[in-house]
Amino acid sequence: MQLDDLLQRYFATTDLSKVAPDTFEAGIEHCRVDLGLEEDRGKRFALWSFLHMFGSAPDLDVAFESEEDREAARNFMDLLAASEGDGVS
Repeated sequence: MQLDDLLQRYFATTDLSKVAPDTFEAGIEHCRVDLGLEEDRGKRFALWSFLHMFGSAPDLDVAFESEEDREAARNFMDLLAASEGDGVS
């Protein structure tokens, strides 16, 4: 899953500055539904990560059945948090 493809799929554009608030909310909801229906672990993780970056990801115990996947998600969150303080824009 490529970021541009996800943006296009859920928001009908790759430029988030052009997304109206109601379109954004609808796209997030669509993504959450897709996450709930997705059975492939890798794709589920990608969708969850996408939602997490928008502050809309479900709790780990809801999103992932396996502890291994929950731990990977925790690591992802830790990496994102660490990168926020390194001065990279």
